[in-house]
Amino acid sequence: MEIKLILLDFDGTLASTEEANMEAYVAALAEEGITLDRNDYRRRYFGMRCPEFLREIGITNDIDIDRIRRRKIALYPTFFDSVQLNKPLWNFVQAFRAQGGRAWIVSTGQKDNIHNAMRHLGIEGKVDGVITSLDVVEPKPSPEAFLKVMALEGVSPAETLIFEDSAVGLEAAKASGAAYFKVKI
Repeated sequence: MEIKLILLDFDGTLASTEEANMEAYVAALAEEGITLDRNDYRRRYFGMRCPEFLREIGITNDIDIDRIRRRKIALYPTFFDSVQLNKPLWNFVQAFRAQGGRAWIVSTGQKDNIHNAMRHLGIEGKVDGVITSLDVVEPKPSPEAFLKVMALEGVSPAETLIFEDSAVGLEAAKASGAAYFKVKI
Protein backbone atom coordinates (compact mmCIF):
# COMPACT_ATOMS: atom_id res chain seq x y z
CA MET A 1 0.00 0.00 0.00
CA GLU A 2 1.28 3.47 -0.88
CA ILE A 3 1.79 6.03 1.91
CA LYS A 4 -0.38 9.08 1.19
CA LEU A 5 -0.37 10.86 4.56
CA ILE A 6 2.30 11.74 7.11
CA LEU A 7 1.24 12.77 10.62
CA LEU A 8 3.79 14.56 12.78
CA ASP A 9 3.86 15.36 16.43
CA PHE A 10 5.32 18.85 16.91
CA ASP A 11 7.01 19.25 20.30
CA GLY A 12 10.00 16.92 20.52
CA THR A 13 9.42 15.42 17.07
CA LEU A 14 9.39 18.14 14.42
CA ALA A 15 10.91 20.79 16.67
CA SER A 16 12.97 20.81 19.85
CA THR A 17 10.71 22.98 22.02
CA GLU A 18 11.33 21.56 25.48
CA GLU A 19 13.60 24.38 26.64
CA ALA A 20 11.31 27.19 25.37
CA ASN A 21 8.22 25.55 26.87
CA MET A 22 9.94 25.04 30.19
CA GLU A 23 11.28 28.60 30.39
CA ALA A 24 7.85 30.02 29.49
CA TYR A 25 6.30 27.99 32.32
CA VAL A 26 9.08 29.03 34.73
CA ALA A 27 8.46 32.70 33.91
CA ALA A 28 4.64 32.49 34.02
CA LEU A 29 4.65 30.60 37.30
CA ALA A 30 7.25 32.96 38.82
CA GLU A 31 4.78 35.80 38.21
CA GLU A 32 2.37 33.80 40.39
CA GLY A 33 5.01 33.32 43.10
CA ILE A 34 5.53 29.65 42.20
CA THR A 35 8.99 28.19 41.64
CA LEU A 36 9.19 25.44 39.02
CA ASP A 37 12.14 23.07 39.31
CA ARG A 38 13.54 22.66 35.79
CA ASN A 39 14.78 19.10 36.34
CA ASP A 40 11.43 18.08 37.78
CA TYR A 41 9.67 19.62 34.79
CA ARG A 42 11.90 17.75 32.31
CA ARG A 43 11.53 14.46 34.14
CA ARG A 44 7.82 14.53 34.99
CA TYR A 45 5.85 17.09 33.02
CA PHE A 46 7.23 17.86 29.55
CA GLY A 47 4.65 16.93 26.91
CA MET A 48 1.73 17.15 29.33
CA ARG A 49 -1.19 19.36 28.35
CA CYS A 50 -1.11 22.69 30.17
CA PRO A 51 -4.27 22.29 32.31
CA GLU A 52 -3.19 18.80 33.38
CA PHE A 53 0.33 20.03 34.18
CA LEU A 54 -0.96 22.95 36.26
CA ARG A 55 -3.35 20.66 38.18
CA GLU A 56 -0.47 18.24 38.82
CA ILE A 57 1.55 21.01 40.49
CA GLY A 58 -1.42 22.06 42.63
CA ILE A 59 -3.23 24.79 40.68
CA THR A 60 -6.88 23.69 40.62
CA ASN A 61 -8.92 26.83 40.02
CA ASP A 62 -10.03 26.96 36.36
CA ILE A 63 -9.71 30.76 36.23
CA ASP A 64 -6.12 30.57 37.51
CA ILE A 65 -5.33 27.78 35.07
CA ASP A 66 -6.65 29.79 32.13
CA ARG A 67 -4.78 32.94 33.21
CA ILE A 68 -1.48 31.09 33.62
CA ARG A 69 -2.01 29.20 30.34
CA ARG A 70 -2.59 32.46 28.46
CA ARG A 71 0.45 34.06 30.09
CA LYS A 72 2.61 31.07 29.21
CA ILE A 73 1.46 31.35 25.58
CA ALA A 74 2.32 35.06 25.57
CA LEU A 75 5.79 34.41 27.05
CA TYR A 76 6.62 31.37 24.89
CA PRO A 77 7.92 33.31 21.84
CA THR A 78 10.43 35.18 24.00
CA PHE A 79 12.30 31.87 24.41
CA PHE A 80 12.33 30.83 20.73
CA ASP A 81 16.11 31.20 20.46
CA SER A 82 16.28 27.66 21.86
CA VAL A 83 13.75 26.16 19.39
CA GLN A 84 15.25 24.19 16.52
CA LEU A 85 13.68 22.42 13.58
CA ASN A 86 14.34 18.72 13.05
CA LYS A 87 15.77 19.42 9.58
CA PRO A 88 16.18 15.81 8.37
CA LEU A 89 12.54 15.05 9.19
CA TRP A 90 11.36 18.39 7.77
CA ASN A 91 13.27 17.81 4.51
CA PHE A 92 11.78 14.33 4.23
CA VAL A 93 8.26 15.69 4.75
CA GLN A 94 8.73 18.44 2.17
CA ALA A 95 10.05 15.93 -0.40
CA PHE A 96 7.02 13.73 0.34
CA ARG A 97 4.66 16.70 -0.17
CA ALA A 98 6.45 17.67 -3.41
CA GLN A 99 5.49 14.22 -4.73
CA GLY A 100 1.82 14.77 -3.89
CA GLY A 101 1.72 13.45 -0.34
CA ARG A 102 -0.11 15.21 2.47
CA ALA A 103 1.32 16.10 5.89
CA TRP A 104 -0.38 17.30 9.08
CA ILE A 105 0.82 18.19 12.54
CA VAL A 106 -1.06 16.30 15.26
CA SER A 107 -0.18 17.61 18.71
CA THR A 108 -1.36 17.85 22.29
CA GLY A 109 0.18 21.34 22.32
CA GLN A 110 -1.73 24.60 22.14
CA LYS A 111 -2.54 25.69 18.58
CA ASP A 112 -1.31 29.26 19.23
CA ASN A 113 2.01 27.93 20.56
CA ILE A 114 2.46 25.67 17.54
CA HIS A 115 1.67 28.41 15.02
CA ASN A 116 3.97 30.87 16.82
CA ALA A 117 6.82 28.34 16.77
CA MET A 118 6.14 27.44 13.12
CA ARG A 119 6.23 31.14 12.20
CA HIS A 120 9.54 31.53 14.04
CA LEU A 121 10.98 28.49 12.23
CA GLY A 122 9.74 29.74 8.84
CA ILE A 123 7.53 26.71 8.23
CA GLU A 124 4.05 28.12 8.82
CA GLY A 125 1.73 27.23 5.95
CA LYS A 126 4.04 24.45 4.74
CA VAL A 127 1.93 21.58 6.09
CA ASP A 128 -1.60 20.70 5.10
CA GLY A 129 -3.11 21.17 8.53
CA VAL A 130 -2.67 21.32 12.28
CA ILE A 131 -4.89 19.50 14.76
CA THR A 132 -4.53 19.68 18.53
CA SER A 133 -6.13 18.14 21.58
CA LEU A 134 -8.67 20.99 21.53
CA ASP A 135 -10.01 19.60 18.23
CA VAL A 136 -10.90 16.17 19.65
CA VAL A 137 -12.86 14.75 22.56
CA GLU A 138 -10.07 12.42 23.73
CA PRO A 139 -6.44 13.59 23.39
CA LYS A 140 -3.45 11.26 23.10
CA PRO A 141 -3.03 8.48 24.14
CA SER A 142 -6.35 8.09 22.35
CA PRO A 143 -5.86 7.68 18.58
CA GLU A 144 -8.82 10.01 17.93
CA ALA A 145 -6.74 12.91 16.53
CA PHE A 146 -4.83 10.64 14.14
CA LEU A 147 -8.02 8.92 12.99
CA LYS A 148 -9.77 12.27 12.54
CA VAL A 149 -7.08 13.52 10.14
CA MET A 150 -7.11 10.22 8.25
CA ALA A 151 -10.88 10.59 7.82
CA LEU A 152 -10.52 14.23 6.71
CA GLU A 153 -7.92 13.20 4.13
CA GLY A 154 -9.83 10.09 3.04
CA VAL A 155 -6.98 7.69 3.74
CA SER A 156 -6.72 4.47 5.71
CA PRO A 157 -4.26 3.67 8.49
CA ALA A 158 -2.38 1.49 5.97
CA GLU A 159 -1.80 4.64 3.87
CA THR A 160 -0.53 6.68 6.84
CA LEU A 161 2.87 7.08 8.47
CA ILE A 162 3.16 8.71 11.93
CA PHE A 163 6.22 10.31 13.56
CA GLU A 164 6.10 10.61 17.37
CA ASP A 165 8.45 10.94 20.32
CA SER A 166 6.44 10.59 23.55
CA ALA A 167 5.02 7.50 25.22
CA VAL A 168 1.43 8.79 24.94
CA GLY A 169 1.97 9.73 21.30
CA LEU A 170 3.42 6.34 20.44
CA GLU A 171 0.53 4.64 22.23
CA ALA A 172 -1.94 6.69 20.16
CA ALA A 173 -0.04 5.96 16.95
CA LYS A 174 -0.05 2.23 17.62
CA ALA A 175 -3.77 2.27 18.48
CA SER A 176 -4.54 4.09 15.19
CA GLY A 177 -3.39 1.10 13.17
CA ALA A 178 -0.92 3.17 11.12
CA ALA A 179 2.80 2.54 10.77
CA TYR A 180 4.86 4.78 13.04
CA PHE A 181 8.41 5.82 13.86
CA LYS A 182 9.81 6.91 17.19
CA VAL A 183 11.76 10.14 16.79
CA LYS A 184 14.52 11.32 19.11
CA ILE A 185 16.09 14.75 18.60
